[in-house]
Amino acid sequence: MIIKTKNKMLYREKIDKTRIPAHIAIIMDGNGRWAKERGHARTFGHQAGAETVHIIAEESARLGVKFLTLYTFSTENWNRPVDEVASLMSLLMDSIEEETFMKNNISFRIIGDTSRLPKDVLDRLKKCIENTSRNTGMCLTLALSYSSKWEITDAMKQIAGKVKRGELSVDEITDKTIDSHLATNYMPDPELLIRTGGEIRLSNYLLWQCAYSELYFCNTYWPDFKEEELCKAICDYQSRERRFGKTSEQL
Repeated sequence: MIIKTKNKMLYREKIDKTRIPAHIAIIMDGNGRWAKERGHARTFGHQAGAETVHIIAEESARLGVKFLTLYTFSTENWNRPVDEVASLMSLLMDSIEEETFMKNNISFRIIGDTSRLPKDVLDRLKKCIENTSRNTGMCLTLALSYSSKWEITDAMKQIAGKVKRGELSVDEITDKTIDSHLATNYMPDPELLIRTGGEIRLSNYLLWQCAYSELYFCNTYWPDFKEEELCKAICDYQSRERRFGKTSEQL
């Protein structure tokens, strides 16, 4: 059934179900500004944003997305006020609802410099990873204490160590070698990268992996980015021609 609002077809009904991007990455931006415009503290925005995570995860799983990666906390975010960081860490623990993952057959992963996370937060995350590891549907990954510069530097250290030990020669290093040493080595590169909140930059997020991603920027703050906004982004993605260096005639 086609659902219409004021004679306008919803984006959900326009989506080509055969061309859903396998991997969607999102920079969830705008929580603080959303809260301030409503006269609330920034933490109120983060709470609203956490609710949106569950909504978007469920909708992505329903649509058939295989991997959803969310930029949750960057290495640069450690420079925020201490009270805000503490609140974010507390909210992170409270917002991990395994029931949502189990109900939707979603497995859970994290990427980033987890050595900087508080022990109680890391323990809670590890428990969720273990408990959802047998789920076979979409994989939801949170990028926590993450940055591309950290990730690529870490990959280079791993590769250099293998060269030093004689396990790998310099001539054997290819882009596939780097792929396999990144934190995201268990997932394909994102076909679609979404950034909410009106900013037009990648902010040190999946820079290697997004070399050929379609980029989608919108003014909607993350707490307001609900199912229809996600479907709108996917429709925009489906309207583009992905050539990977070829001409239209070669496709």
